[in-house]
Amino acid sequence: MPFKNKSAFILITVSMLIVGIFVTIIFKAYDKSGEVSRPDSNLPSLLQLEIENDQLTKENEKLWKELTRLQAGQSAAALASEQLEEGKVNAGYIPLTGKGIRIILDDSDEQERESQFANYVIHEEYIRSLVNILWNGGAEAIAVNGQRITTHTEIFCSGAFIQINGTRQMPPYEILAIGNQNNLQSALQFYFWDKLGEYQEQYGITRQLEVPEGSLTIPAAKEYKYRYAEPVKEG
Repeated sequence: MPFKNKSAFILITVSMLIVGIFVTIIFKAYDKSGEVSRPDSNLPSLLQLEIENDQLTKENEKLWKELTRLQAGQSAAALASEQLEEGKVNAGYIPLTGKGIRIILDDSDEQERESQFANYVIHEEYIRSLVNILWNGGAEAIAVNGQRITTHTEIFCSGAFIQINGTRQMPPYEILAIGNQNNLQSALQFYFWDKLGEYQEQYGITRQLEVPEGSLTIPAAKEYKYRYAEPVKEG
């Protein structure tokens, strides 16, 4: 009986040694290969990774804000450029081309009586009246002898000349108007156009209307420079 207990004790002791050696070998193997490491050794790496992720998130947010600001700036610049271009067109600072009509006015060659000389020439009020009629007919751009008609244009008599945009113009007077051709022709079918027809029959002045199939080109106006006016300052 003592022998059996001793044998069992030895067997148990040997088994425990073998298990201990086996466990030791496994721990060493894992420790060398790096497959298993202690939890406290991962802590600095995890903290560093979290810090880096936080920094990347902040940088990403900053880049998105810059991109949004840049896109907003580009949109504002594009809108300002579009509004500026539209303003130049409306002010007459850009040449235009399109369908329209042509009117020719010229003095008479007859001029039989010196006392009635005024009846044989084209007066500035004829041109002003036709320009206003064409505007009312939907004209988008008008020029007289190459002078663009704008809000700053003056048309008045200057001796033997008619002054337009500070330039002296002589007959024949060519009036170009871009717009719907039917509407422009309809606008002319009022009293004044017929009155010019009467003057043509009586005194021989020229009143001619042309409706070209091709496009007309109206030049740009010279930029108007303000000398005495200035923008009102807020406050």
